[in-house]
Amino acid sequence: MTTRNITIEVQNGIDVSPVAKCVQVASQFESKIYMEHDTKRVNAKSIMGMMALGIVPGQTVIVSADGKDEEQAIEGLAKFLQNE
Repeated sequence: MTTRNITIEVQNGIDVSPVAKCVQVASQFESKIYMEHDTKRVNAKSIMGMMALGIVPGQTVIVSADGKDEEQAIEGLAKFLQNE
């Protein structure tokens, strides 16, 4: 399992469009991917879960991935969430 703290820098917060894009990025990978903020932990491939997480720019989330492409998954989500 690979874990990384990522500070959200996606413009305009995580509204429906960025949430959908984040789920699309996560869904490209085979690994199980989770995002955590405060006491909530959600499946990063679930649009409802990601919307319920309620993250905004400036907040730091913990992204974890477990599977054969876990490092690539973490890197792909980091690039999206950090607006790179």
